[in-house]
Amino acid sequence: MALKRVVVTGIGTLTPIGNNLNDYWNNLLAGVSGAAPITLFDASKFKTRFACEIKGFDPTEFMDRKEARKLDRFAQIALVASDQAVADAGITKDNVDPDRVGVIFASGIGGLVTFQEEVLNFAAGDGTPRFNPFFIPKMILDIAAGQISMRHGFRGPNYAVVSACASSTNGIVCAVDTIRLGKADIVVAGGAEAVIGEAGIGGFNAMKAMSERNDDPATASRPYDKDRDGFVMGEAAGALILEDYDHAIKRGAKIYCEIAGGGATADAYHLTAPHPEGLGALNVMRAALNDAGMQPEEIDYINTHGTSTPLGDGAETKAITGVFGEHAYNLNISATKSMTGHCLGAAGVIETIACIQSVIHDIVPPTINHFTDDPTLDPRLNFTFNTPQKRVVNAALSNTFGFGGHNACVIVKKFIA
Repeated sequence: MALKRVVVTGIGTLTPIGNNLNDYWNNLLAGVSGAAPITLFDASKFKTRFACEIKGFDPTEFMDRKEARKLDRFAQIALVASDQAVADAGITKDNVDPDRVGVIFASGIGGLVTFQEEVLNFAAGDGTPRFNPFFIPKMILDIAAGQISMRHGFRGPNYAVVSACASSTNGIVCAVDTIRLGKADIVVAGGAEAVIGEAGIGGFNAMKAMSERNDDPATASRPYDKDRDGFVMGEAAGALILEDYDHAIKRGAKIYCEIAGGGATADAYHLTAPHPEGLGALNVMRAALNDAGMQPEEIDYINTHGTSTPLGDGAETKAITGVFGEHAYNLNISATKSMTGHCLGAAGVIETIACIQSVIHDIVPPTINHFTDDPTLDPRLNFTFNTPQKRVVNAALSNTFGFGGHNACVIVKKFIA
């Protein structure tokens, strides 16, 4: 059976540096940092007191107050991003079969803030179990996918994917395979994460995973810099309308790009640390290239996982040189987490969107906050430090890796009819 081609026909996103596609992309190119002191809770006693929050988000601008109260923040932003994508793709009840439209929407953690609030409310009481009846539906991470399908009446395959920080990339790969095999004409694919609260910040602080550069939040996320000291927490939602090429042509949809392929592997090494030689990362890039039927020399840009952690950045660069050999030095590499922070389960989709825009506009967004070269990293690699670079980008690859050793990769390329 010949596999169907999969194209992108709609995009929606809310990020710490823009609440729509144009603002997000323009601020990536401008090198804007989304990091600032935390406003979502009182972080004054925490080791890290800053994060990359979505700015100016009021859910009641997009849904009524009653509906908003039934949703955790991660599901609220998931709905808004998916609404943007559906509208962008021009999907209506008249031009699609709702039984052939699926939703595969990821989150790494889901409603952690809701969970925290409900447990703390119970602990502060007299021991009588009084819980909000929406506690469980607000918390479970599959609820974003369910809410999106209910909002639009999409009755195709519907589920969530969870693989920590690789979640939304894995979800995109699952969506691509669903369309390739003819199980749906369209899939709304993406992810959302919103865990900037006491449990999220405190938990990652306890792991010593996050930057504590409280005196200068805007420069705290500094991938590949010698003085990097951990990631900056972010929150975001991103949604892609993935569509069977023939179906998109038939309904006259605009096409952004083609999803060439994807891959998934495991490090099978450590709970939180990457394999020191980047073995899982190396294997997942090779798997994605194989799935896409492409050679390493056909890739022009890699949006790296690049979290700004001492171990992760080095392991990934070793993997890149292992896969691409001499061509690695012709690539542009950049870590857009230097601007958005690490949006956990939503990182993959917003970084895939950055790759899509690079392919469309032939420009690579920068890795900002570079001050001091790290002598342990290969100096011949082009990390696109501090300034975007114009170049032809026929194909771009996005990497995401998660706690548990999960690795996921997706490749996008210019659309050619």
